[in-house]
Amino acid sequence: MIYWDVNPEILKLGPFTIRWYGLLFALGFLVGYQIMSFIFKRENRKEADLNDLLWYMILGTVIGARLGHCLFYNPAYYLSNPLEILQVWKGGLASHGGAIGILIAIYYFVKKKNQYSYLWLLDRIAIPAALGGSFIRLGNLFNSEIIGKPTNASWGFIFTAVDNVPRYPAQLFESIAYLLIFIFLLTYYYRSNAKFKNGFLLGIFLILVFTFRFFVEFIKEDQTYFEQYLPLNMGQLLSIPFIIAGFYLLFRKDKKSIVIK
Repeated sequence: MIYWDVNPEILKLGPFTIRWYGLLFALGFLVGYQIMSFIFKRENRKEADLNDLLWYMILGTVIGARLGHCLFYNPAYYLSNPLEILQVWKGGLASHGGAIGILIAIYYFVKKKNQYSYLWLLDRIAIPAALGGSFIRLGNLFNSEIIGKPTNASWGFIFTAVDNVPRYPAQLFESIAYLLIFIFLLTYYYRSNAKFKNGFLLGIFLILVFTFRFFVEFIKEDQTYFEQYLPLNMGQLLSIPFIIAGFYLLFRKDKKSIVIK
């Protein structure tokens, strides 16, 4: 068995703490910015627009992920204690909420910068988004959170901060899967010379990411008490609409752009 007793804190300076999760979360945006910079230069887009896009992405991701966690997984508690919704440092971000937040943020960005089409931009954002998802799940591993169900496999992880039971390293499985999806999307983008119908890469992203998320949930512990009464857990229920949207984008008739007015 693998004993996982890694300290989630990298460094503590008085009241300030640097954690692996926060570092990996920030790294996702930093590396993502570099990838988008490469894409913008390759397609002769303004770098100043990319700087604005970064802030839309950060706000959309953080606000969406936090609200998603609060409203999807523990609505009764957070609606009774609304000020705690703002306490992001206590943890609690939901990837489905983050995805919705990004979709909304890009809508407002495109509305302001009307030279971009909505799907054109989302196709390209899907590439670093997959890598960001890989980094975040690695951060969950360092935090010993979103743990898997017990297993007898020799490679089971014993999260000593939780209990002494060998478990599936579900976070690591997701991190590896999202990294492979990122490599696939980036390779396809590069080799196709960015010639594909609008929404194609986004469709692939949605299908691959959320289909894997749907199946990996079978080996995860429920994240909140009421999931035990559901036919599928919350992560699976929230993944289904994204998978359907992905297939729609993949097989829809080719349209040059969707312009936000």
